[in-house]
Amino acid sequence: CSSAHNFLLLTLASTMKSYSIAAAAILISTSGAFAFTTTGNSPLVAAPVSTRKEWTTGVEIELPDFETLFDRVQAASPLAQHVMEGNSGGFESLAGGSDTLKWKKLESNARKTVHQIDKLDSYQNVKTPLLRFRSSIKGPLIGERFSHFIMDLDERKKWDDACAKNHEVYPIDNLDAVNAILGDEERYGTCTRVGVGYTQTKQSIISPREQLIIGGMQEFKNGATMLWGTEMEEQHNYLLPEGQRHTRAKSHLFAATLAPTNDGFDVEYLLQMDVGGGVPHFLTTPALVDAIKKLFDHTKRYFEGGEGSELDLHLKSLQNGADLEVIRDIDDSFTVEMDFSKEASHLHDD
Repeated sequence: CSSAHNFLLLTLASTMKSYSIAAAAILISTSGAFAFTTTGNSPLVAAPVSTRKEWTTGVEIELPDFETLFDRVQAASPLAQHVMEGNSGGFESLAGGSDTLKWKKLESNARKTVHQIDKLDSYQNVKTPLLRFRSSIKGPLIGERFSHFIMDLDERKKWDDACAKNHEVYPIDNLDAVNAILGDEERYGTCTRVGVGYTQTKQSIISPREQLIIGGMQEFKNGATMLWGTEMEEQHNYLLPEGQRHTRAKSHLFAATLAPTNDGFDVEYLLQMDVGGGVPHFLTTPALVDAIKKLFDHTKRYFEGGEGSELDLHLKSLQNGADLEVIRDIDDSFTVEMDFSKEASHLHDD
């Protein structure tokens, strides 16, 4: 969910390089929740229709209190608030005075991929720094691709060499039920993906870390996308995959808001993470900053690759798939029409 920083201690650089953050599928745990169940050995999660009596025996998965979650995101992210209020545009469209928190500016350079980094020493009564990153990317806004950089292990390894395991253990396929719980489409957008994911880092100077999260993706009518997630509490440990347990890292807040601009899209990325194990924040903060910079460097290369790039090939494959689907539809229609003509001919002969 892993520079411009020069660490004062050489050991810090090697130590924190081993720590991989769950850079986008992690967020704050909330008290209110809704349960989903899955049956048998099926990896898909089937949402209940309406009441407990209709749930099948299996694994229960809780959804967060969305109102609380998105309120916390909006309070720290002016771009998220801008998008959720139905507005268009990126950072240049933000209203003056929309940022009311007392941020400390860590970096500001319009020529860099991540052109602004801010920090709060604590947020929502949690004494873990909240980091905020701003970046402007040229190219088409495709939220699924940005999510793919974080959720797909092979893609993740291109920018995060400390990631050992990273997969979605329980995808929730009944998005209609999730959107019914969300309720307010104008405010929350439409949930297009949600599930429980697991991330584990490699062994290095520090021991491996692991995370269990439920995360999702919202798409809005104004063309924006928001990634969100919720760190699962200890009572949800039955969802962890089998195997040796490791020190838990916890993200108290995560969100990434992508808003379209004239020639690309702006991204505002929030992360409030405790890496666990008692490692002090003054050591982990530079490492987290370095990790997110690597993610955005990868994002920039991907979306601005041009002709023959990975993005170009991906878009062409999607177009080829759409063309094949059109051909299938035409073929199916032609087959039905031919069958109807044959039937009509038989009736006429009779």
